[in-house]
Amino acid sequence: MKLALIPLLIGAVAGVCMAFQGSLNTLLSKAVGLLEATFVVHLIGVVAIAVLLLLRLGKGNLASLGEAPWYAYLGGLLSIVILYTVMASISKLGVSIATTAIIVGQVSTALLIDHFGLFGLREVPFTWLKALGIILLASGAKLMLN
Repeated sequence: MKLALIPLLIGAVAGVCMAFQGSLNTLLSKAVGLLEATFVVHLIGVVAIAVLLLLRLGKGNLASLGEAPWYAYLGGLLSIVILYTVMASISKLGVSIATTAIIVGQVSTALLIDHFGLFGLREVPFTWLKALGIILLASGAKLMLN
């Protein structure tokens, strides 16, 4: 297998996990509420990652926290928004339609981040072929609604 396929497979695994996670989190939210489920899911995540760090499985250095720009920490807040809105959309639309809408929003935003090289990331120019890809992706999302 070519090494270039490994990141694609990792991304596919992330997509599979996201579909399961959204479904399971929505199930939890039906039992305890949206905001409450968001809290519980994050609490479980904190405990799990703390165990991994205590087992010294991390390769980084938490002492370097002050070196990141302030806006790098907004990911934690966005995580709350993501979990909450995923559960809210899946409960109203179903997993496939909600996930399709999520992907359209995610890829559209990713194209802008790439094009402008935001957050110190490498610039990847926007092309008309990518615009066509977004149009086709959005069209596919529309077809999912029928």
